[in-house]
Amino acid sequence: METPSACWDSWVGEALTTLDSLKVLRSLRPICLHNKERNVPVQEDAFQVFDEMQPWDRSSVEVEIGEPTFHTWMHDTPSSGDEIVDSAVAGYDKPGAYNEKFKKLILFSGNDYLGLSSHPTIGRAAAKAAQEHGMGPRGSALICGYTNYHRLLESSLADLKKKEDCLLCPTGFAANMALMTAIGSIGSLLAGNSIPSEDEQIAIFSDALNHASIIDGIRLAERQKSVKVFVYRHCDMSHLKKLLSQCRMRKKVVVTDSLFSMDGDYAPMVELAQLRKKHGFLLVIDDAHGTFVCGKNGGGVAEEFNCEKDVDICIGTLSKAAGCHGGFIACSKRWKLLIQSRGRSFIFSTASPVPVAAAAHAAVKVAKLETWRRKAIWNRVKDFHSLTGIPVTSPIISLIVGSEEKALQASRHLLQSGFHVTAIRPPTVPPNSCRLRVALCAVHTREDMENLTAALSHCLNFQDTRIYDCNAYARL
Repeated sequence: METPSACWDSWVGEALTTLDSLKVLRSLRPICLHNKERNVPVQEDAFQVFDEMQPWDRSSVEVEIGEPTFHTWMHDTPSSGDEIVDSAVAGYDKPGAYNEKFKKLILFSGNDYLGLSSHPTIGRAAAKAAQEHGMGPRGSALICGYTNYHRLLESSLADLKKKEDCLLCPTGFAANMALMTAIGSIGSLLAGNSIPSEDEQIAIFSDALNHASIIDGIRLAERQKSVKVFVYRHCDMSHLKKLLSQCRMRKKVVVTDSLFSMDGDYAPMVELAQLRKKHGFLLVIDDAHGTFVCGKNGGGVAEEFNCEKDVDICIGTLSKAAGCHGGFIACSKRWKLLIQSRGRSFIFSTASPVPVAAAAHAAVKVAKLETWRRKAIWNRVKDFHSLTGIPVTSPIISLIVGSEEKALQASRHLLQSGFHVTAIRPPTVPPNSCRLRVALCAVHTREDMENLTAALSHCLNFQDTRIYDCNAYARL
């Protein structure tokens, strides 16, 4: 008789076989971090900012992969990342092995839009906090994990987003989950913890292409029996207006990504602000890809479109343009108190380590002061447009090529040409809308753009390439 573990091994094996037949098995692609001499001429405790790109900035976009990883990628072989142990680590210990075992790539797949992940001031902030406090108290923010470092970070983010307060979360995913479940709790709380009537329920209107974290958060909120969900067509304000007009529920929430991660297009912020004035709904935006990148001060998409006052709650991340890790919810003090009391993914998660909070706080200050980074990334957007003729409007460039095989072939060609650009395939996007997702960074150069577009021209016809797909989605 098989043991329970043997049974589960068998079931998991069958599930993997099914995933393989559907061609949706995914592989880890380990990046090798070489211990390069950074030569940062600074005093140990100095807070430094710079007015132009420095040599160490390039480590944000110059990466290396081991030859075994290169071969598994080229053949689309499923990988759990084990090859990096035998090749990368061993390679660094052997003289001369580095040039033989690694392939240098220019990274065009990351979300470090400003190139802050390699900034010495941010690294020193993390190192100083680690030396003084270790990882800090380990526990949820409601128990013992919340420190002065976390509070300083929250205050700086609230100021950036022009909101009364801010709540840190472990990730941007957790932030959306916490907010949606907190919203869902309002109906049951007002109904005396019983199932609310239809009139007492909350209507959530969600863009069809919202991020998976919003979708999953809404699904969890629905389980509280206090939420009714309406999905409107992507950025279709006529459809949203119709749904709002037909809805008789008093409590309405509209939630949308501000800059959509798979297509690189913006939510119609001005129209949303106008609808908010008319229908009185709570407007929530997920500004994960716009924070620090858009707006004169890096305040995000709402600042870019001059409608910060019309956004009630702003979700953000520190894992993208800040170059660090974590998520946050910028809101009123009252909303913060509700979320920290009812947002399950916040309540039951350990707070971010103190060095991470210290680094993120430094990143907020650096991003605000080094304005050249925002100018540089928008110059790269202009470069891509001028070199290809494709009318891109953001640092996220989604080049739709159609079939999975075409996307994989294009990605392999770019890999051979020295560029890390991943093919996005089902289930992240629907069949026959596979794409290359190119993400630009402030520390890419004009030469990088020329070389990338030259390589792309060998596998894409720029005149026939679409960059938006109203049927794309992020559901898993």
